[in-house]
Order: sequence, then structure tokens, then C-alpha cells
Amino acid sequence: MTKTFTEELRAAAGDQWDRVINHRFTTELARGDIDRNVLKKYLIQDHRFLDAFVVLLASAIAKARDLDDRIPGCQFLGLITGKENTYFERCFVELGCGKEERAQIPDEDVTKGFANLMKEVSYKGTLG
Repeated sequence: MTKTFTEELRAAAGDQWDRVINHRFTTELARGDIDRNVLKKYLIQDHRFLDAFVVLLASAIAKARDLDDRIPGCQFLGLITGKENTYFERCFVELGCGKEERAQIPDEDVTKGFANLMKEVSYKGTLG
């Protein structure tokens, strides 16, 4: 019997898959009973990736071979800077988390590392 692509990905992830889907954050998020402060902290860190990702995607668009290769990236860039960005803003309003509060919360090490990696690749990387 042939495995589907998603079944192949799940098998390749191994135990990591189970750790992710059974993690407290994931199960509470799925049940809808995650602590609001935990969710707020997560959303703040996740939103900080958005800027670095926009820089990375824009650099990939700029380095693409031609217009045909740039258009899908441009469309995706428009998508994530539109409703994706307002998603975060709407969540922050719902959670009562203004810009001042967000500015006082430091980046987690993983946030800094991942954002720095995306920015470094965008400045130094090539599309091969």
C-alpha cells in the first residue's frame, strides 16, 4: 500500500511528531482552554518572526531569475502582510496587549536565533 505524502512526512518526523501533538501547549490550544498569558506570550514571539520572514521572502523575490519566478513570491508576500498581519493585531487587541507591553517583553533565545538566521540568509544567501 502506498503512503500519502503527509503519512511519509509524519513517519519521517518520528517521535518529534508525537512530542509536538501531545505537548501541553498544543493540546490546550486545540481544546480552547489555553491560559491567555501563555497564548499572549506565544503570539508576541510568533509575530516577531513576521518581520524577519518578510525580509527573507522579499530578498528571495529580488534574487529570483525572472518575473515568472517572482510573481508567486510577491503574491505570498502580499498574503502574509495582509490578513496574516492583521490576525496578530486583532489577537493583541482581544488579549488587551498593546505595543507598549509587547515592547517590554524580551525575545526568547529561539526567537532571536531564528529571526537572525532568516535575516542573515536574506542578506548573504543566494538561490543557487
